Amino acid sequence: MNVNVERAQLSDLDNLVRMERATFNYSCISRRSFKHLISSATAYCWVARGGNRLLGYALVLTRKNSSVWRLYSIAVAPEARGKGIGQKLMDELISCARKSQAKALSLEVKSDNKAAIAWYQDCGFETIDVLANYYDDGSDGLKMRFTFDPESP
Repeated sequence: MNVNVERAQLSDLDNLVRMERATFNYSCISRRSFKHLISSATAYCWVARGGNRLLGYALVLTRKNSSVWRLYSIAVAPEARGKGIGQKLMDELISCARKSQAKALSLEVKSDNKAAIAWYQDCGFETIDVLANYYDDGSDGLKMRFTFDPESP
């Protein structure tokens, strides 16, 4: 499958919202929020496309006075899972963060999401904190961080 990763466009809104609802059953990003984030100077939203189909997305938030980027959300369409789509998105956001001289990436993940935690660890993220009662449903979260090696290009 030929997959392209590129910045999201406003024309992707309906598909992004559909994917968000199909992937998460808590704290879903609204259409209005996606629209704002796609147009924001401090957010990056990438989409993975196979042909004309949206296969996944990654959303990263930045702040002017911070060198730590936050991976806010990453999702892959159910029918596209296990095909390297998430890794393509992760590779793109790490590359972009590195080019922008970010020092680290951070994220939060539900502490019971063992598959995601293992994948993040495989990508180089380390758990740095436990976030008690972090999610709307009262479940705990883990704060994870990927720190760029200052010696690597």
